[in-house]
Amino acid sequence: MAKRKIIKIDEDKCTGCGLCVPNCPEGAIQIIDDKARLISDLFCDGLGACIGECPEGAISIEEREAEAYSEFKVMENIVKQGKNVIKAHLVHLKEHGETKLLDEAMGFLKENKIECPDFGEKAGHGAHGHACPGTKMMELAKRTKSTSKSTSKSASSGETTPSELGNWPIQINLVPPFAPYLDGADILIAADCVPFAYPDFHKDLLAGKVLLVGCPKLDDTALYKEKLSQILKQNAVKSITYAHMEVPCCFGMIGVLKDAISGSGKNIPFEEVTISVKGERL
Repeated sequence: MAKRKIIKIDEDKCTGCGLCVPNCPEGAIQIIDDKARLISDLFCDGLGACIGECPEGAISIEEREAEAYSEFKVMENIVKQGKNVIKAHLVHLKEHGETKLLDEAMGFLKENKIECPDFGEKAGHGAHGHACPGTKMMELAKRTKSTSKSTSKSASSGETTPSELGNWPIQINLVPPFAPYLDGADILIAADCVPFAYPDFHKDLLAGKVLLVGCPKLDDTALYKEKLSQILKQNAVKSITYAHMEVPCCFGMIGVLKDAISGSGKNIPFEEVTISVKGERL
């Protein structure tokens, strides 16, 4: 177990009034033997929504060794309590800027085919009040490989080649696992130098695919593995293509992707594309 923030209940101050219970939609608190009790470390997110409802000041937050909070375990408990409790929990996460947990909660609803209540916003990170508007989830006009062939001909005649980008955001850490454009998609994961080095990136690699971008050298690949695992488990991904530069640091993502595919338990076709620093497809 690791140290994290979690609520602490002072039994001497607690009168068992129960005002804290409905303000903990996660279900971490129950009244037992006339006292409020933290029934499971798994259910307490440490955000302290219950603190302001205690008239006796019996609840505080401490940092101690505790079992890791599990959003999926919490959601299993919450959905049994109905739509209003689900909504209260989502609002709770949104108001505290917990975008990662909010993504997991909404992913749970999608995975289990449970309707997500309207809690103000239904999109991804960009919809969460504390996030940058530039990360708002958008599905752009879909393009196809056949369209790409026609545009490449027009480009040769001097016309501008249109973008094949069909989704936003594209950075791996910013893409919500429940984004609708991921389900049934052919995914292109590109090391972020590739689009700059490879002049035919759009028409040759991106056409007809959902794009995710990251840097295996500068970014945290452990977080990438976690996010990609969530995406593959929650969506019927058709294929994954990884485009990277020929430099050694770019090869680090290959193992991450293969581990994520293996962990999903699904047979997902995987293709690797290498681009030289001179902009050639090797």
